[in-house]
Amino acid sequence: MDLRLSPEDVDFRQAARDWIRENYPTEPRPNDGPAMREFDLEWQRRQWAGGWAGVSWPVEYQGRGLPVLHQLIWLEECARIGAPDIDSRFVAVNHAGPTLIANGTQAQKAFHLPKILRGEVLWCQGFSEPQAGSDLASLRTVGVIDGDELVVTGQKLWTSFADLADYQELLIRTDPSAPRHKGLTWVICDMRLPGITIRPIKTLDGLSHFCEVFYDEVRIPLTTVVGEVNEGWRVAMSTLSFERGTAFTHGQVQLAAIVDRLIEIAGERPAYGRSKRGIDDDEIAGRLATARAEIAALRALTYTNALRNQSASQPGPEGSMVKLFYTELRQRLMRLAMEIVGPGSTLRGITHATWDEDYLFSYTETIAGGTSDIQRNIIGERVLGLPR
Repeated sequence: MDLRLSPEDVDFRQAARDWIRENYPTEPRPNDGPAMREFDLEWQRRQWAGGWAGVSWPVEYQGRGLPVLHQLIWLEECARIGAPDIDSRFVAVNHAGPTLIANGTQAQKAFHLPKILRGEVLWCQGFSEPQAGSDLASLRTVGVIDGDELVVTGQKLWTSFADLADYQELLIRTDPSAPRHKGLTWVICDMRLPGITIRPIKTLDGLSHFCEVFYDEVRIPLTTVVGEVNEGWRVAMSTLSFERGTAFTHGQVQLAAIVDRLIEIAGERPAYGRSKRGIDDDEIAGRLATARAEIAALRALTYTNALRNQSASQPGPEGSMVKLFYTELRQRLMRLAMEIVGPGSTLRGITHATWDEDYLFSYTETIAGGTSDIQRNIIGERVLGLPR
């Protein structure tokens, strides 16, 4: 597989870089609440107005219809210049939209996809439950068919931005008698429906990005089912495949910037608890060099997957390789940062956070979106063909 960019790819990168440089928001992004929602949606609206929304989405749904590789290049350029990440738009742009393109009805696509690209709505994900996190197939939120509606009762947990979202990709159990992976259904839930209660969860950083969501006989039209009733597991796996495909591109560019910044710091000051500069310490210098090489390998793996999936309707299980490699590499790199900078430092990293904050946040990476153990199972069974 040839990973070199064509002249057309290079021209696209330059055009994207020029537009982002002129248009990305430079004011600080609010940390929480409605102001954060408006900031994120305004950036999406700016992309839409400039003709850069939905780079790889089909033209018939108001995307640009370009190759997946161009979507990857776009995300790289956003990260390289410091433009905002997907943030509260993540589920709408990276989950719901691609899932609807691959599995939705024409009516669902025509209604929802333009709203996402135009920056009119936010989505959240209703997958995890108190007893169904990594073991998603054990979820217990029930949907009972009553005429032309599903009556939903249950609870979801760790639902990011549920209090700000307009819609939710909701996975429910519609056939309790079926085997665990059978009898699930993926539906579009309007978050304003009667019977929905949302409770924000305040975390140690003082923010309330996570929420609990309770459903008390919420009536959802059957026309919102994506795929077929009781085919939700297949649709959910396509949703997670999109998340694990190009969704970590922004973070990969950040990793490269983190290594470069750590090399600068190691050349300026002694490593934490040591007498000589970090760059003069063979063990630290070797780990920095290894990290740089691993980031290059991760980028090549991501490009390989993008090129492989250009002709596919949805990404394959190889995205789990990218997710696993990226999240564990980020944790290793942030541990190295602590050894160079030292805990308790007020020094800022390449994000707006301190190195301490980035280090602590890195421990969420191997849990969110499916734990590392889950990714290894997927790789073993669906990529390598090993027995369960």
